[in-house]
Amino acid sequence: MNTAQLEKKRSLPFFGKKNSRRDHIVAIDLGSRTTKAVYLQRTGDKFSLVRYAIQDAPIYEKIPSPELLGEHLRAITQLLAPKTNVVTLVAGISDTILRSAELPQIPVAEIRLMLKFNTKTYLQQELADHVFDCSLLPDRVATKTEVAKGAPKSRVWVGGAKNQVVNDLQKAARLAGLVADQITLSALGPVNAFEKVFPVRFAKDIVALVDIGFKNTTINILCQGELALSRVLAIGGDKITTGLSEALGISYVEAEGIKLGMPTEVESSLQPLLSPLGRELRASMDFFEHQQEKTVTEVFISGGGGRSDFITHHLQADLMVACTKWNPASFLDVALPPQQAGEMEQVAPQLAVVLGAAASLF
Repeated sequence: MNTAQLEKKRSLPFFGKKNSRRDHIVAIDLGSRTTKAVYLQRTGDKFSLVRYAIQDAPIYEKIPSPELLGEHLRAITQLLAPKTNVVTLVAGISDTILRSAELPQIPVAEIRLMLKFNTKTYLQQELADHVFDCSLLPDRVATKTEVAKGAPKSRVWVGGAKNQVVNDLQKAARLAGLVADQITLSALGPVNAFEKVFPVRFAKDIVALVDIGFKNTTINILCQGELALSRVLAIGGDKITTGLSEALGISYVEAEGIKLGMPTEVESSLQPLLSPLGRELRASMDFFEHQQEKTVTEVFISGGGGRSDFITHHLQADLMVACTKWNPASFLDVALPPQQAGEMEQVAPQLAVVLGAAASLF
């Protein structure tokens, strides 16, 4: 197998890599604390959400072996009972990178090879033994400096993961009797889902998508149909729950229940734990607004933290812009079992990443 073939096989497809003819779609988001999975089925020109699953990740404090992960994937797919063994796997924030860059105007296959051997120059970080894929942004008018140098650049979003991560995910899928046809990045999930739920706003507005996960929070700023900024913040639900547990002298489980169920009762303890997240998000928005001279008009909240009205309202006060919880499944018809249908409104914010991964296929 030559290098070009290897790069094509081992790439991480994202953004516009779609397969509109697939009638059954399974996507699995391997989060650091919980695994989220969905099974979609085509009916005519529409897709229905047939089943979802949310399960504790295997030994989430450690890196699971392919064998353990394979058992976990098998258990998840048994819950979904899909009519396909082809799956899309979502690699977590800690296992992937997503960067914007200005790179030479050369074919995508050549960009991947160039990054493989020289990430320090183009991404300002040494990323040895990684596999990359990229998406070219629309052409813009070259600056006078670029014209004078005779070297116009392409604007590119680069996604990557360690080869070991890709190999382990592929091996785990095989052990579970699955075919992992796509491995994608969790940071992109909310973007793909938002485009399906709000196509007009995606194309015309300037909004921020904030997904509050267990260990990290991602912020993606969309500017009139383009991903303009993507950042990962090392603050998530775990840090907030741990802080609340320590402040109140209660167990972690009790603190998690209070955080989601009775936050107003411990508002004085929660607010100082949420403020650092608000400051980091505001700093990211300020950076974008200063660079682009444009203003973010609304923030959409998802992830585990997106289930909390208290967190949404607190962030709105910190960010000084409207913050909204949203349902990333609302672009789908719902054909769920009765119990899951009744729980869907509450759990939907947690499914933004995995629904976005599924949506990227059609």
